[in-house]
Amino acid sequence: MREDADFVSHGDRCAAWIYHPETPATGTTTPAPAIVMAHGFGCIRDLRLPAYAERFRDAGFVVVVFDYRHFGASDGQPRQLLDIGRQLDDWRSALAFTRTLPGVDQDRVIAWGTSFSGGHVLTLAGTGERLAGVVAQVPHVSGPAAVRATGLAAALRLTPAILDDLWRSVRRREPRYVPLVGRPGDAAVMTSPDADPAVDRLAADSGLRRSDFPDDVAARILVRIGFYSPMRHARRITCPALVQIATRDAITPAATARRAAERIPRGRHLEYPCEHFDPYVDPHFERIVADQLEFCLSLAGPAV
Repeated sequence: MREDADFVSHGDRCAAWIYHPETPATGTTTPAPAIVMAHGFGCIRDLRLPAYAERFRDAGFVVVVFDYRHFGASDGQPRQLLDIGRQLDDWRSALAFTRTLPGVDQDRVIAWGTSFSGGHVLTLAGTGERLAGVVAQVPHVSGPAAVRATGLAAALRLTPAILDDLWRSVRRREPRYVPLVGRPGDAAVMTSPDADPAVDRLAADSGLRRSDFPDDVAARILVRIGFYSPMRHARRITCPALVQIATRDAITPAATARRAAERIPRGRHLEYPCEHFDPYVDPHFERIVADQLEFCLSLAGPAV
């Protein structure tokens, strides 16, 4: 019930999994609604996304889960290069690919994103992408808020790597990489107290070890994060949107996510007493995925 597939995004192959339901969400033989999913900042689809996808599939959705170019099983050189524009293009390619799949209703395609990709799906919905709905789990909505949450000391620790990688990019040399997560005081992108042990937990619950996947990223992206604010597009989102907020989030602050959600005309936000990485695992996973299912099934009737 899970098929390996791929699609092309601007000349590079993106790896995808397609989950096929046994029973359509509508309870009929009419084309099924679909959910397209991708992970957050620098992460690969293997890290707990199958747990969500299987629930959606069992509820009758066709589900497409993909890796961005430069990450995971997808092509693209150099590796671990996070470029916001390219990732948004990968999303558009993934959505277009999903609409071509046999048995998929082109008018009922939902975009599901988490953390950084939660910001991506809000950006797409607010800039003209045709979507039946959006699920944004602990989304990145404000560049300045993310920078403030990181703190000046953490930013200064990363500055030498950022400058070196920018120079390397000009000279077309191999990137300078920085760890995605670390302990407080480390030179890493995310150093909140919950970050490093959380990735260990995500890996273990996915049947992986930390050594099974790269957990770093080309440092140049850190210049761009402060300028990427998906909440600027919130008022132009016309489809229904579910925004899920972790009230103790030290990476994507809850207050800012709440303000962004309140700007979405057909938006709904739910809050959970947890930290940024908790939605992926028990005990919070069950409640969070149940709320996502309820929202998605509400969109699975006649084409919206």
